[in-house]
Amino acid sequence: MQFSENSRVWIYQSDKKLADDVVQQVQQRLNVFTAEWTAHNNQLKAKAEIRYNRFFILIVDETQAGASGCSIDKSVNFMKRLEQEFGLNLFDRFNLAYRDADEVLSLPRHQFEEKIKEGSIDKNTTVYNNLVQNLTELNNKWEVAFKDSWHIQLFRDLVSH
Repeated sequence: MQFSENSRVWIYQSDKKLADDVVQQVQQRLNVFTAEWTAHNNQLKAKAEIRYNRFFILIVDETQAGASGCSIDKSVNFMKRLEQEFGLNLFDRFNLAYRDADEVLSLPRHQFEEKIKEGSIDKNTTVYNNLVQNLTELNNKWEVAFKDSWHIQLFRDLVSH
C-alpha cells in the first residue's frame, strides 16, 4: 500500500524499550485497530508501525478519508488500553528519547537535563521529534540532531555552543 507523503502521523513513545515478543503482540493489536479504524463510518487508509521497540506510529492517508475528531479519539482510547494492558506510559511528553551509540534511550526531563550538564548529551546527539505531523516530516525531521530540534529551545542555556 502506497501512502501519500502528506499522510498524517501520530507518534506515541513508550517510557521503556519493549521486548521483541511484546512488540509482536502490540503490532498485531495495532494491525487489527488500523484495519478497523473509521471516521464517520468511512474506512481510513491507515497503518501502524513500531520503531526501535519504543515508538508506536499511526499513519493515516487522508486522500481517501480524513481523520475526524471522533476517529482521533478512538485512537487515543485504543492507545490508553494498550498502555494499561502492557504496563506502559505512552503519554508522558517530558519523557525524552535520544540515541546513545546504537541504543535508543529515554529519560524524564530532569534526568535528560543532567545528561546535558555532564556532557553525555550534546548538540549533535540524535533526538526524536515526536511532534512531526506527516510522513515527509517523519522521514526527514523525526530523528534529528539536538541542535536542530525543538529540544534546543527547552535546554538552550545548558548546551555548549
